[in-house]
Amino acid sequence: MIDINSARKWISRALDDPIAEILLENSHLTKIQLETLLIDVLVEENAEKRIKYEEKVKLRLKRGGISRGSFNRTLKQARRNVIRTLYSILLLGYLGFLDNPQMEVFIEASHRLQTYMEAYQEVWERCKEGKASEEDLKAMKLMKSQLTEQLESLAKPRMLARKV
Repeated sequence: MIDINSARKWISRALDDPIAEILLENSHLTKIQLETLLIDVLVEENAEKRIKYEEKVKLRLKRGGISRGSFNRTLKQARRNVIRTLYSILLLGYLGFLDNPQMEVFIEASHRLQTYMEAYQEVWERCKEGKASEEDLKAMKLMKSQLTEQLESLAKPRMLARKV
């Protein structure tokens, strides 16, 4: 069984992360939809047996009554928005838009996100073992700051405008 308090802390940290906030703000998902999707994925990946929606509802950060139907509707909306986003990417690729030079900065940002996440996981493991150095933590802070700045600049619609 999943520890509800640990799961809530993980979800809260994920939603409060500055990089996640920028990405979420510029995505097709609402914060509630992302939270619901995170709960669904977290439970499905970590549960030894199938968990009922009533248990998933308990993982929501908002304390109080949320119905099973509301949770299911939000999850359905989140999944639909993810699918639509992926189809948008497929459509852009099909039409050749992703080969456009303006898209290179987004692809670079994607690679930087991946590098950041890999480095974060390594430093996190070292922290748990008590082996993370001050330099590791400073490097992660700098990477996070640079990535946040890059993502904020990419969120502006003019990033897709032709350079004149």
